Amino acid sequence: MHAADLFHPDHPTVSFEFFPPKNEAGSETLFAHIADLVPLKPSFVSVTYGAGGGTRQLTQELVFRIKRETPLGVVPHLTCVYHTEAEIYDILEQYASNGIENILCLAGDPPVNGPRFDRNRDAFRHAVDLVKFVKSFSDRHGGREIEDTRGFGVVVAGFPEGHPECPNRLLEIDYLKAKVDAGADAIITQLFFDNRDFYDFRERCTLAGITIPIIAGVMPITSASGMRRMAELAGGTRFPASLLRAVDRAVNGHGGDEAAARDAVRRVGVHWATEQCRDLIDHDVRGIHLYTLNRSTATRDIYATLGIRDSVALR
Repeated sequence: MHAADLFHPDHPTVSFEFFPPKNEAGSETLFAHIADLVPLKPSFVSVTYGAGGGTRQLTQELVFRIKRETPLGVVPHLTCVYHTEAEIYDILEQYASNGIENILCLAGDPPVNGPRFDRNRDAFRHAVDLVKFVKSFSDRHGGREIEDTRGFGVVVAGFPEGHPECPNRLLEIDYLKAKVDAGADAIITQLFFDNRDFYDFRERCTLAGITIPIIAGVMPITSASGMRRMAELAGGTRFPASLLRAVDRAVNGHGGDEAAARDAVRRVGVHWATEQCRDLIDHDVRGIHLYTLNRSTATRDIYATLGIRDSVALR
């Protein structure tokens, strides 16, 4: 289903994000978790794309397998970094020929330990340029049309806590509006832990004339070490003091029993994410995008605690 048709004004969608496994064993483990999540009937799933296209082949393999072996709609990520126009065109052509209808367009980050690279050699420096290219792809496709006459649906990223590379919050919304004006059909936000950040972001989008669906990115914390890695990788992620206190109680409240502490941290994280989802639904969010970390348990627990069998129950 085209991204323009995925989001209903009267009820929220729920979607999941996965990242490509590094080897065949990881692939089979991931597919076991995906199979566990299929009964939850997500509106779609997305698949990440490594820095500088580092997981290009793995991303495509996972996207095609999900398309081939599950009933799930799949939205692959695509980034600008380290790519020529010909390479982007080739990727889009492969997706089009395999029935992929939507792309999540991102600027992307160079790999941390990768070789030095002149970004001026990239065909597209910013996500808005990639959005324009993807939206024009059907016109360039040599007569082999994408199934939907509108071409690819395009999803872009939003940053409720602010883009880490754009400290000017006014310009940040201007840049987002440019992506929308270039043809984006929906926005999925970076993860956040305080819903007030999302509601403020949503209101600022409205003030800027952005009317496409804004989907809230939610990630359940499953370990204290994972939370620290998240803080390093996500840049400006803000952890509310009340969440930090709860995690600290879980870590230190079990008399040195590490297994019990890990389980407690996970329960704190799932509870926090569930409350985020409940509050977002109560405040008419258009959709919730759950960052699964390639595991199914936390996501299934969130559904159970919300009291719903699957995403259809939210209609």
